[in-house]
Amino acid sequence: MTEYVGPIEQQTLENTYFRRVLFTGKHSQLVVMCLKPGEEIGNEVHPNVDQFFRIEQGEAKFVFDEKQERQAREGEAVVVPAGTYHNVINTSKTAPLKLYTIYSPPNHPAGTVHKTRAEAEAAEPVGLVTN
Repeated sequence: MTEYVGPIEQQTLENTYFRRVLFTGKHSQLVVMCLKPGEEIGNEVHPNVDQFFRIEQGEAKFVFDEKQERQAREGEAVVVPAGTYHNVINTSKTAPLKLYTIYSPPNHPAGTVHKTRAEAEAAEPVGLVTN
């Protein structure tokens, strides 16, 4: 794919998979995510990748470098600079967290679809990411 044009809010809200890559370019990657109630992405770091998050539905707790916590909710954005350990946790006990993220540069293989966190963990290492 050479470009992405689409209803990102709608695609984010309709997504039920843990991770689904929508676009991968040379310098960036667009991914929609859905975290189940109480689910988290797990503590990770991208040494050479900046990451932008946009919450479309729900509330999340972002944990930076295992000590600083920030809340983010529907309509808010979070930017994680390269080299920052981070975790995203769905703080709801009943509702999914729907978000999209932009990696710069790309972080996952083009076309990646992980239906569950367990599937994502089996396919890609958890924690330190080499990009």
